Amino acid sequence: MAGDADGVMTGQTGRKFTNWAKTFSCEPELFFEPTTTEEIRQILDKARRDSKHVKVCGFGHSPSDIACTTDYMISLAKYRQVLEVDEENCVVTVQSGILLKELNEEVLPKYNMALSNQGAVSEISAAGVISTGTHGTGKTFGIFATHVLEMTMMTASGEVLRLSREENRDVFLTALVSLGSLGIILTVKIQCEPAYNLHSVQFSCSLDKMLSNLDKHLDENEHFKFMWYPYTNGVVAFLSNRTKKPVQTSTSWFWDYFVGYYILEFLLWLSTFCSSLLPYINKFYYSYIYAVPSERVDRSDKVFNFECLFKQHVTEWSFPRSETANVLLTLQEWVRSHPEHKVHFPVEVRFVQSDDIYLSPCYQQDNCYINIISYRPYGKDTPKDAWWDMYESVMLKVGGKPHWAKAHKVNPERFQKLYPMFSKFCATREKLDPQGMFLNPYLERHILGMTPQMQFDVVKSHL
Repeated sequence: MAGDADGVMTGQTGRKFTNWAKTFSCEPELFFEPTTTEEIRQILDKARRDSKHVKVCGFGHSPSDIACTTDYMISLAKYRQVLEVDEENCVVTVQSGILLKELNEEVLPKYNMALSNQGAVSEISAAGVISTGTHGTGKTFGIFATHVLEMTMMTASGEVLRLSREENRDVFLTALVSLGSLGIILTVKIQCEPAYNLHSVQFSCSLDKMLSNLDKHLDENEHFKFMWYPYTNGVVAFLSNRTKKPVQTSTSWFWDYFVGYYILEFLLWLSTFCSSLLPYINKFYYSYIYAVPSERVDRSDKVFNFECLFKQHVTEWSFPRSETANVLLTLQEWVRSHPEHKVHFPVEVRFVQSDDIYLSPCYQQDNCYINIISYRPYGKDTPKDAWWDMYESVMLKVGGKPHWAKAHKVNPERFQKLYPMFSKFCATREKLDPQGMFLNPYLERHILGMTPQMQFDVVKSHL
């Protein structure tokens, strides 16, 4: 990427951004890949002069348009250095573009360290996993952002703020989950722990039995989740705990990949022509692939990571943990009573501890997260609106909050009721970015409540 005559960084034209699921895309006017903090500052200076919006994209794993813009887009893929490793206290400081995958495989093992918890995907940047409230599972584990001790952030003016619980505390608690709306996260200091293996046990049982023993499983296991398979009364549970045992794994290419991936995608594609196949596909894969008991011992991140299979639409909400049984039984009854609407497996259920981060879905509340999907076999969409709309209506009834990175329809008026600190978040955003440099259509819809006409008026005001 070249600079202009004054040595100022210039962007690329003609670049198209598409998210991993290929469900959202955009064509920014200019695409930048800075390698230094000074280059990032130059981009923001140019954006101010040109009255342009700026959005940062990570690896593109968010199944929504949260990163999309038609103005300036910044990729931090080349802004990924490891800045400091404190082996004694198990703390690592990195530039925000680094992927969790790099931390897990290249950086932390060198120092006998590991992340304490993470979600199912490692191909996600440090800034992205923090900003969107991404989470793993475990009764005593919060969202990933709760492991952040300190970070630096560049505001629209080019000022760099140092944020922590000791310094600029309110801005820190606002910026931890801020959807890229406050500024550009530059560096992150993450609390880790000594490297460890996880002993993971997988077993199946009925949904009713799982719900009856839910508290027991949560209390007795460090990381616990389960998946319900529609058209069966069955779930598959995963119990994972730290262990001193050596790595012990076994895989079968035939069952795990040929049948579990390639044949499954073909069958799901066939079901787009004959939807009555779906219940049989679900039942077969539950009974012969997933319900088979197993256990393994592996490096922590390899157990946390989960094969997401092929491209898909995803929606996920969190809600008070006490409502778990009520929600799942409601979903089960809807599937049973609406045979005309077919749904994909699995329905993933995870649990996260409360925190004090202003826009965290777990703010002052222990939550259950339920994730539902609609696969896109060979890129082909399948009907999902009835299932999606019913699920969202159930979530709204129990005080649910959508995962920030995933597609949803919630407006600011609803968020005002769901998040006690929503007004404070908006006030901080307005103070740090009064011209709205870091806004995009996603934020305008869900944070500001702007209609398409209002967005058009904002664009005209920049001209």
